[in-house]
Amino acid sequence: MTRLAVALVTLWLGIMPQIAAAQSCRLALVLGLDVSLSVNTFDFDLQRGGLAGALTDDAVTDAILGTPGHHIELAVFEWSGQYNQNLLLDWTIVETRQQLDRIARTLRSEPQGLRSGRTAIGAAMLYARNKLRERPHCASWTLDISGDGPNNNGTAPEDLRAKMHAAGIIVNGLVIEPEQRPQEASYEGSLSDYFRANVIVGPASFVQTITGFKAYKEAITRKLLRELLPAIAQDTPALRPGPTVDTAPYRPRPRG
Repeated sequence: MTRLAVALVTLWLGIMPQIAAAQSCRLALVLGLDVSLSVNTFDFDLQRGGLAGALTDDAVTDAILGTPGHHIELAVFEWSGQYNQNLLLDWTIVETRQQLDRIARTLRSEPQGLRSGRTAIGAAMLYARNKLRERPHCASWTLDISGDGPNNNGTAPEDLRAKMHAAGIIVNGLVIEPEQRPQEASYEGSLSDYFRANVIVGPASFVQTITGFKAYKEAITRKLLRELLPAIAQDTPALRPGPTVDTAPYRPRPRG
């Protein structure tokens, strides 16, 4: 075999995985977890453990793996202040239950990064947009962002919604409402109202709401199931605040 032939074969073998990925990735999903200092150690563990548990829930596992040949690619990061984004899981192609088990172990075991007392939702959105740009071969892009307060640092999220929409990114929110509205709250209505008006982006985008972190696993499970449904074609390209705030409890599917 000539050197040219060897080089061509080597090149082909090198690009085959990228070609396969480009043909089969149905969704790039990046999850952003709020770890600002308003999230105490107990709630921090509930959030990480809740996401790990949701990703290995039978119904979520079936939704992820239920379209053979058309996988999802997953990344997870934590965020707080404008310059505080910590990547927990870089892009991972998910095609087996064993991979989901490994991801869950990673989420539970990764050390905590530097955290800020500020809440920079806009900066988290920009970070997620840049991560999603690393997956141009995926058919759709979604950011799933959790938060327990409004933006108070860096770029305002409402100033980014049009850019996120133009990039084809769906942004959904999981809002952890305080048990009592803070007296110093800078937003009108509830925190969920704030997220609907200023954060979420795109057709069929939505806000999932819980009060406190104790129900986080059930909420993120329910949210993932909604996000993993096949995308529905939309005729109207305009920005939409999303349909409703979903507060119904998630009920795990019986085993067996």
